[in-house]
Amino acid sequence: MYLGIDIGTSAVKTVLVDADQRVIASASAALEVSRPKPGFSEQEPDAWVAATIATIDALKASHPRELAAVEGIGLSGHMHGATLLGADHKPLRPCILWNDGRSAAECKILEERWPALRAITGNKAMPGFTAPKLVWVARHEPEIFARTTLVLLPKAYVRLVLTGEAIEDMSDAAGTLWLDVVRRDWSDEALAATGLTRAQMPRLVEGSAPGGRLRADFIERWGMAKAPVVAGSAGDNAAGAVGLGGDPARFRPSCRSAPRACSGQPRTGFAPNPDRAVHAFCHAVPATWHQMGVILSAASCLSWAAGVLGAKEAALLPRSATGPGRPRLSASCLTSPASARRMTMRRSAACSPGSATRPAVTPSCRRCWRASPSPLPIAATRWPRRAPPSARADVIGGGSRSRFWIAVLANVLGFPLHRLAEGETGGAFGAARLGRLAATGEAPDTVCTPPERVETIEPNAELAGAYAEALGAWRKLYPAMAALE
Repeated sequence: MYLGIDIGTSAVKTVLVDADQRVIASASAALEVSRPKPGFSEQEPDAWVAATIATIDALKASHPRELAAVEGIGLSGHMHGATLLGADHKPLRPCILWNDGRSAAECKILEERWPALRAITGNKAMPGFTAPKLVWVARHEPEIFARTTLVLLPKAYVRLVLTGEAIEDMSDAAGTLWLDVVRRDWSDEALAATGLTRAQMPRLVEGSAPGGRLRADFIERWGMAKAPVVAGSAGDNAAGAVGLGGDPARFRPSCRSAPRACSGQPRTGFAPNPDRAVHAFCHAVPATWHQMGVILSAASCLSWAAGVLGAKEAALLPRSATGPGRPRLSASCLTSPASARRMTMRRSAACSPGSATRPAVTPSCRRCWRASPSPLPIAATRWPRRAPPSARADVIGGGSRSRFWIAVLANVLGFPLHRLAEGETGGAFGAARLGRLAATGEAPDTVCTPPERVETIEPNAELAGAYAEALGAWRKLYPAMAALE
């Protein structure tokens, strides 16, 4: 038996997976995000620990015999969060999350300090990454920075509590801007540019390798027969990709829709494209990398709109694949700049909540796919030129529950998308696979087989014109919003 623990921004989800890779039980615990100022996004690290323990306690109550047989544990975590610890390994302040935008000025400072940043890390400095956050802390909270003895990402902090060891995997480390992504090692130059050293970093391991063992007190609490191995594990997007097929020969392009949205392309070579804001990271299995285009707000846009309109999220998504709709409320939550957080509203007296909201995240997803030097490129000519016939992708994450959302995404991207069995548990399931690999030493290609595709959603040619018009409006809206800041 194996545990997969997905430490998300809105909840921790834990799945119990058997030797036949069936999810036999799951449990979740909600989390809250604090936003003390505009553009700030923080979370208490010990809330992740409490939620993780609560989910495993729930599995102990419902499946004690299966939990006792767990041999490997994998962790999936939201990336980039700056968790600053003091000499006692206790948090010095709330974690600054991946969707925090306060460090835009520090990104410029960091690139000026270290001109080789893009070449070594494969990414441009952006507020979401960890290193600019530490530059911000050094400038605005110098007393906290001076007391920082260890910097961890969210899942590494949970591991520290569960195992007593400070360990990070390559996929999550690649999202800090402190990793030499080709060499898969910390960059001393990157750390120096932030005022840090290796002594303040966790030990690095591959995601499928052992990364500590569960502490004795937790083994006793959960009635486990022996100390399970905790895998190096993965950042959430890499874990989701492992759930889709972690061997390079079986990698499949994916779209992940959760609080943020990502389009991913695993690769056996390193192919950065930082000037177009494509993220190039190490993958969670050795000698592989992956590229991502990321939108910092996706399903969370729907949650926001539901709160504003006083409606349930499900009511805002039609059951059939309609056009983009007019009049509409379009949530334009884009990749950059971080300050582009405005809403465009065009409503009439006949406009109901159900007809008012249409996902506007999808044009950003299309932009991400086109920016990626992917093996399945979207034609660079003006939309609605279709993608190559071979183009297709799997959809995972909470947004995969909505067939309408996937249909809109397929219409905008111009190629088929697949819904998967257990697609919503993609990150936790991938983490469980990494836990198994770490415990058994099996080869990734024997464990990381593709999951069942339960439905293929094709683009609707009859709606192409309507979405082309909507995309044109979106292209005009984005620079107009940025100019207002």
